[in-house]
Amino acid sequence: MDSLNSSDQAWYVYLLRCADNSLYCGITTNIEKRLRQHNGELTGGAKYTKARKPCQLVYSEKSETRSSASKREYEIKQMSKTAKEALF
Repeated sequence: MDSLNSSDQAWYVYLLRCADNSLYCGITTNIEKRLRQHNGELTGGAKYTKARKPCQLVYSEKSETRSSASKREYEIKQMSKTAKEALF
């Protein structure tokens, strides 16, 4: 993820569908770059997605701060897979 955390930087919470049909939730300031990392095109993808690529972006939502994005990520991670799928 990008290390910048300025107040005007938009943060995003996102969900990926992995090749094994599992869902991965994360936060970033650059969704396109992060997806490329998860799919192995750039270095820095998560260990979870490296073993389950290719991954496809299925949902994202904008947050104003890293803190609010992290809180929303936690909420989504607590949801059932069915509830996560209802988001998209």
